[in-house]
Amino acid sequence: MKTMEAMAEVYSDGVKKRVERRNWIPVEWEIIELSAAKNLILIAGLLFLCAPAHAQEPPAPRFKAVAFDYFVIFDANSVTPEVEQAFPGKGAEFTKIWRSKQFEYCYLRTITGRETDFFKVTEDALVYTAEAMKLELTPETRERLLDAYLTLKPWPDAAGALHKLKAAGVRIITLANFSGKMLRANADGASMTGLFDELVSTEANGTYKPDPRAYELGMEKLKLKKEDILFAAFGGWDAYGAKSFGYTTYWVNRFNLPPEELGTGADRTSNNLDGLLDFVLGHH
Repeated sequence: MKTMEAMAEVYSDGVKKRVERRNWIPVEWEIIELSAAKNLILIAGLLFLCAPAHAQEPPAPRFKAVAFDYFVIFDANSVTPEVEQAFPGKGAEFTKIWRSKQFEYCYLRTITGRETDFFKVTEDALVYTAEAMKLELTPETRERLLDAYLTLKPWPDAAGALHKLKAAGVRIITLANFSGKMLRANADGASMTGLFDELVSTEANGTYKPDPRAYELGMEKLKLKKEDILFAAFGGWDAYGAKSFGYTTYWVNRFNLPPEELGTGADRTSNNLDGLLDFVLGHH
């Protein structure tokens, strides 16, 4: 509250004196109240802007679970150096034929009802490839090349992506033609076993993808509906099979191949796992 000072001359007992007077200026309460209201609004705005980021809830994941083909996680070409060492100058060609024959044998065995362990399929395809390329396959070389399928290298973005999905509460399984032995050996070797809720092999019901019964294993193991599961495919044929079964399908097209000309395809695609994370976790 403000005052105004003034000096006045007065006489007391005939003596001239100077007396200080204080005049009080009326307070403008309306102005003070308005100023206080503005300050409160300003403070509230600052508190809102400075609120911690974790106070804003992230969007819920689009799916409750993701079922991965194993080659989305592990690099199929990581066997190539071992093949190149066994057959110098032939590594890339041999690996391509070997992998192609693996899946051809799966198709043939499915059609004829003669399913067997995928590791045995892998061995049969290996023997065929060596014979087709007229290369000598010694017992030692055979064992070493088969072991390469038990020690595949994960893709550089695989572990990080699985960690993010798991942290968001998304359940993670494999849904692969690999045998249980192959799934476990590779996951253990890469110290990634704990990132999976379950390592599911189609050998559980004696099938291979793209048999619809193979894809059905995902629902059985997770106890979820189709619409709650995203299937992550490595091959275009697998994306077609999963989509035909009814899963929302994401094609992780690591080798940038053209889509299969079969009339339907994946819902989304990218050549790494960043796009899949965006699709599942809803970061747009």
